[in-house]
Amino acid sequence: MGFEIYMNTAILLIGGNLGDRTGNLEKAVQLINETAGKVVKISSLYQTAPWGAVDQPDYLNQAVEIHTTMDALTLLHTLLEIERKIGRIRQEKWGSRVIDIDLIFFNDSILSQPELKIPHPRMQLRQFVLIPLREIVPDYVHPVLHKTVQELADICPDTLPVTRYQQS
Repeated sequence: MGFEIYMNTAILLIGGNLGDRTGNLEKAVQLINETAGKVVKISSLYQTAPWGAVDQPDYLNQAVEIHTTMDALTLLHTLLEIERKIGRIRQEKWGSRVIDIDLIFFNDSILSQPELKIPHPRMQLRQFVLIPLREIVPDYVHPVLHKTVQELADICPDTLPVTRYQQS
């Protein structure tokens, strides 16, 4: 009897607006690859205006696709530990942060648990999520809205600027 490992696909959005923004995102990708699952796709970096609490620096965001053997909740706890290792301190909602790792999609799962909702409940309202995702998974179908990432980006009501980041 053969032994098979079922590989889950997770789509993440990482971002941050404090400290060494590019270095923090690079460190997050490295730790995700080492502890959460194999990084198989990664988007460009995108600079985005802050959402919610707007009196703060611009964010850098990046989409990441991984293959993992973890279930969604175990993956969430692993991502929270990566945030902690990089220096994330959770204070105010939508406040500035060194790093943020959001679990956007997990296979085509629909989960609603107190600590985890998949797909991410507001991702379709935020261009800073959709534009990096569109770069790596434009045809990924939202399991609730039944639209692709590309279609969601096209109809997103968010008007905050999202621009590809060029390091100086």
